[in-house]
Amino acid sequence: MSELERVQGDFQDYLLRGGSAIEVHVSGTARVPVATRLQVYGGAYRSRLADALQANFPALAKLVGEADFATLAMDYVRAHDSPFFSIRYYGDSLPAFLAAHEDYTAAPVLADLARWEWTMTCVFDAADAEPLTHAALALVSAQQWAQLRFSWHPSVHRLALTWNVPQLWQALTEDAPRPQALLNAAPLQWLLWRRELTTYFRSLPAMEAAVLDAARNGWPFGELCELLCEELGEEQAPAQAAALLRGWIASGLIIGAA
Repeated sequence: MSELERVQGDFQDYLLRGGSAIEVHVSGTARVPVATRLQVYGGAYRSRLADALQANFPALAKLVGEADFATLAMDYVRAHDSPFFSIRYYGDSLPAFLAAHEDYTAAPVLADLARWEWTMTCVFDAADAEPLTHAALALVSAQQWAQLRFSWHPSVHRLALTWNVPQLWQALTEDAPRPQALLNAAPLQWLLWRRELTTYFRSLPAMEAAVLDAARNGWPFGELCELLCEELGEEQAPAQAAALLRGWIASGLIIGAA
């Protein structure tokens, strides 16, 4: 290990774990001792991570308030280093942190809201892909349909939420009157995706959620129809399968079929 690598390692150890080995590499004065000089960098590092959290979770920050979010951010920064080259991705563990930390478990809506905001950001940042068209799907032969499997736009995400956080998020984002936080009788299924530069989301009926999840897990179209037959019967299943597929294509969720 070179001397430069050793100094870099000691400095990183100080920033992440408060190690003291770096002190021998730093010169201090009576006016500005070593500890003060190091704290300039240590404080700036933690503050930058806290700023990144606020940028990635603006609705959550608005909901809890400036002072409480600053405390939350420092709690999270102390528990989680940044393993990413880009600070954009800092905060991926915040929903799990809020769900497990004793100071925040009494308000479970916070974890749901953090999951929602993180997913919305992932949807927006996902790679672009050209959606499959109805015209292209019409070229599939009748013999292929039973084994036809679909590939999905990279932005497609699914969430099951126990609180009404999409409504809370929308109100907080638009500075609109905030609805009361409400616990759903059962987890509500949500679909999120992006088309060009616009992010979309909608709630899903239980049946559509089950079929969509199966399709995204690689089930062929014939097995999706069988799944619908179990729920609706053989008379209604074909029409429902066609309607779901037509809606997914129209929304730009599917990018390929083979």
